[in-house]
Amino acid sequence: MKQKDNIYGIRQKEIKKFKFNKKVAEVFDDMIRRSVPLYSEIIDKEAKIAEKFYTKDTYIYDLGCSTGNFCSAFSEIFYNRPFKMICVDNSEPMLEICKNRIKDTDNIKFVRKDILKIDLKKSSVIAANFIFQFLPVEARKIMIKKIYDALIPGGILLTAEKIIHQKEDISKLQQDFYYKLKEENGYSKLEISQKREALENVLIPETISDHNRRFLKAGFQKTDIWLKWFNFTAFICIK
Repeated sequence: MKQKDNIYGIRQKEIKKFKFNKKVAEVFDDMIRRSVPLYSEIIDKEAKIAEKFYTKDTYIYDLGCSTGNFCSAFSEIFYNRPFKMICVDNSEPMLEICKNRIKDTDNIKFVRKDILKIDLKKSSVIAANFIFQFLPVEARKIMIKKIYDALIPGGILLTAEKIIHQKEDISKLQQDFYYKLKEENGYSKLEISQKREALENVLIPETISDHNRRFLKAGFQKTDIWLKWFNFTAFICIK
């Protein structure tokens, strides 16, 4: 049975910076489904898009795999067909849950490493969900370029991110609806406030224009937003 996220349910004297530690890993699936709108839809459709673009004798990566939602969805779709997937995360508690959840060790390997330090092999699909927002801003362009270089022609990057709008009033509207969604999903105002403080200067969102400029600079000429919910956006980039 999945554990419920109540990490910020009690008023804390000191709000520590958010980390993907054991406590977070244990409740992550509940946390992300209550905190990221349309999360299950994103993962389901990404797995189906990945099936369409995956090419034999190349790799598929799940960068920042967390508890293994994307790799699990893809392996179910690709059941009884060979593929080569590498799941990467720098959080040991997250990766341990992922390993215990995914039994397909013939097709899937697990690597505990900082994604900025990993050498990517020839790939046709790279999924990188909600990870760039946690990287230093300057490191994001380095990572996107590394992904582009690893992809074969026709290969894809699938990524989803929390974004902000360049217009302050629209940005506020997006945030208001987001916090309302979290309340509808059972989070109290205290939980929302304390988690927001924990994520300050840890999760740094950017505008859609910022992301698109980075994709283009890396070399991607074909990009699209295939799903958007206020300040959450899913992109596909084709090399």
